[in-house]
Amino acid sequence: MDNSKIHILIIDDDDKIRELLKQYLKNNNFIISTAINATDAEEKLKIFKFDMAVIDIMMPGKDGLQLTKEIRENLDLPIILLTAKGEAEDRIKGLEIGAEDYLAKPFEPKELLLRISNIIRRIKKNKNTIDLIKIGKVFINVHKMVIQKDKKIIKINTSEKTLLENMINSAGKTFSREEISRITNLTQERSIDVLVTRIRKKIEPDPKNPKYLQTVRGSGYVLWLD
Repeated sequence: MDNSKIHILIIDDDDKIRELLKQYLKNNNFIISTAINATDAEEKLKIFKFDMAVIDIMMPGKDGLQLTKEIRENLDLPIILLTAKGEAEDRIKGLEIGAEDYLAKPFEPKELLLRISNIIRRIKKNKNTIDLIKIGKVFINVHKMVIQKDKKIIKINTSEKTLLENMINSAGKTFSREEISRITNLTQERSIDVLVTRIRKKIEPDPKNPKYLQTVRGSGYVLWLD
């Protein structure tokens, strides 16, 4: 895979981790910029166009979750969060606010490389999808990664887009959690449930009583179109 045009921003206050990841990803032909905190990152985001961000949650001042939320409100930027080992609540919160994936410290740089590569492949695969899809009174522009609902524009991330695209192309088919895991690269059942809940909030008239993205008890999830 040609990574020479992929620009990644690494945000971590730990000098050793930041420089280790910078050098490792540079050796794999990525363009790398770094930031030591959220303020530093925000300045670089104003200047450069990035293709992805890797953000440590535990940072002084504005933490990684706050920064992720603000980025996702303004940019279609895939984000991988670095979390403390065992901090499941932070990982779930990160997925809820739009992060693509997470990695618990400590980790091998190669694992981060694999997760980055998986996200890049999903993005490239999704570029050939049809643009506008209607579900009920909601319009989904998968190319621009936005949903129009009640005259409001709601952004979707790459994981949401990937699952929606697959389910739309196979409307009426039940997707097991195992299949969704393979499609989205989310490995924990809880993470998959969070992803489905996020999508329901964006497309359903009443997310607690879903009409379109329904649970098939004991089997998985199914998307119905009008």
